[in-house]
Formats: sequence, C-alpha cells, structure tokens
Amino acid sequence: MADLTSFVAHLEELLRHAGFPDYPQAFNGLQLENSGTIRRIGAAVDACEPVIAEAVRRKIGLLLVHHGLMWDQHCFAFTGARYRKLRTAMNGDLAVYSSHLPLDAHPRLGNAAQLAKAIGLRKAAPFFQHKGEPIGVSGELVIELEQLVKRVEATVGGGVTLCFGGPKRVKKIGIVTGGAGSEVAEVVRSGVDTFITGEGPHWSYTAAEELGLNVIYAGHYATETFGVKALAAHLSRKFRLPWEFIDHPTGL
Repeated sequence: MADLTSFVAHLEELLRHAGFPDYPQAFNGLQLENSGTIRRIGAAVDACEPVIAEAVRRKIGLLLVHHGLMWDQHCFAFTGARYRKLRTAMNGDLAVYSSHLPLDAHPRLGNAAQLAKAIGLRKAAPFFQHKGEPIGVSGELVIELEQLVKRVEATVGGGVTLCFGGPKRVKKIGIVTGGAGSEVAEVVRSGVDTFITGEGPHWSYTAAEELGLNVIYAGHYATETFGVKALAAHLSRKFRLPWEFIDHPTGL
C-alpha cells in the first residue's frame, strides 16, 4: 500500500511535466484523485469509459493513461460519457494520472524509446523536436526493409502498413509514435531513411514516396502501449505494488 501524494510527486519529477509543451487537451498530471491510498496500479492508453469501468472492476487504485479524461476536446461539460466516467471512477475510488508528450519524450520509459529498444535500434538518440522538446528516438539498424517490417509487426502484435518510398536496405531509423505521419517532410530533413510511426493522413503516404522515405504505419494505439506499461512497471518496482495493463485497442 502507498499514498497517492508520493506517486504524484515522483511522477511529476520523473516526467518533467512542469512547463512541458503539449496539446491543450492533454492536462498532464493527476486528473482525478482518490481517497489517497493505492494498492494496485493500472495502465491503459485511453481513459475511455470501458477502461475506467474495467479498472474499477479490477480494484485498481491508480490508473496511468496516455490520453486523459479531457481528451474529448469537443466536450466542455461533465455530462454524458464524461459524467459517467467520473461517477464510475469516484465510486470505485480510482485515481487517474495522464502523461502525453512528456511520456513520449522520456529517454528510457517513453513510447519511442521502448519501441526502439524492442526492435534492436542502436545508438538511440533524441529525435524530432516539438516546441523545443524531442518526442521521438532515432538510431541505426542495418536491416532489410522486409525484415524490419516483420520485426515491427512482432513487436506491436499486429499488421502494419508500409509505404515503400526509400531504400530496401535500411540504415537510419526515426521513431515518433502516435499520429506523426504528417511530419514526413521534417523527418526526411533529419536524415533518416525509414520512419516508424502510428498513423498519418492519406497524403502522407504519397508525400513519403515522393520524398524517398520508407514509412511504417504501425498503428496509433499499438505504438502507444509501450510507455504506460513501462511507467507502470517502474512504479511497481519503486512502490512494491502489483500492476496490470488494460487493453482496449481501437485498431487505428
């Protein structure tokens, strides 16, 4: 058993939330507190209604998410699904803590860092600046593109979409998880020949072909399961509490 205050203090320092640039709907940090006691940690990509309900069913005390309770930016009132989520969480004494780009950017626990490690990327370094903060990872890996695709598929646990616009033999890879496909022009300028991301707009595929860049679209959800899992495992070791992942894939 541990107290919520200790968790929050550690997470704020670890993830550097203060002043970190992010999207307005991110609201990084503790989004919903509970009575103050944590006995079990949960991790999920989205703080959506099915995930909240499942977390309460599993008697989780602290839920770590990448997309928080206010991600539905079209809604500015606590009505409908947002009300139901809050009611369920509060009745279940569930605290919710969200970290978006700060978690992406973490050099060890971040989504890109964990994905890079899983596929065997070498000489990993911070990559792709967002308002002065690198939110991805780049590195070296000499491998046939076909083999890299198979390795990524095995890592994310599903099929990917390949834009074959660059070399058949890969040397320099950049990774930015989630919805970074629209940044193919900036990625090419960085010198990588292959870009791994979650998803992108339709035009990003043909743009990458014309720019001479391989792009592996591995799924927005699938590429963002790594960070919350790594963060929950880290907290589990530090506070000696069990953790579990609540899988609610979107297929996107």
